[in-house]
Amino acid sequence: MVSDNWTVGKVAQRAGVAVSALHFYERKGLIRSYRNAGNQRRYTSDVLRRISVIKAAQKLGISLEEIRETFATLPEGRTPTQQDWERLSTQWQDQLDARIRYLERLKDYLTGCIGCGCLSMKKCPLYNADDKLSQEGSGPVLLDREGTP
Repeated sequence: MVSDNWTVGKVAQRAGVAVSALHFYERKGLIRSYRNAGNQRRYTSDVLRRISVIKAAQKLGISLEEIRETFATLPEGRTPTQQDWERLSTQWQDQLDARIRYLERLKDYLTGCIGCGCLSMKKCPLYNADDKLSQEGSGPVLLDREGTP
């Protein structure tokens, strides 16, 4: 198969995604195709790298909109090189570090009071007597705080 003439089925199979995912990524501006003389959708082989970056970023919790915005910073909308991936991934570092801290708090406090206001646990009166944390906002107030309750 010529590297600049990949069918949608071949790309989907090789990238490990559904054909509908390719169409979705294309509608979102994450990948591009072209039409051959028979008006069939075709891809160049470098689309596989874009899809791999999309999948890796999604596993990190990066939204498709953030991925699209980051791809838009590439010159001429080209496919990311290894150096580009290093630069792109560092843009997400602070966000990932914050998620890691949140997950660590979740792991440490999930079995105790998280400040949600339910007051159903024995520890809640210690941390959230009379639902005083409701003044700080809704949801798991203690969990959303940096630091420990």
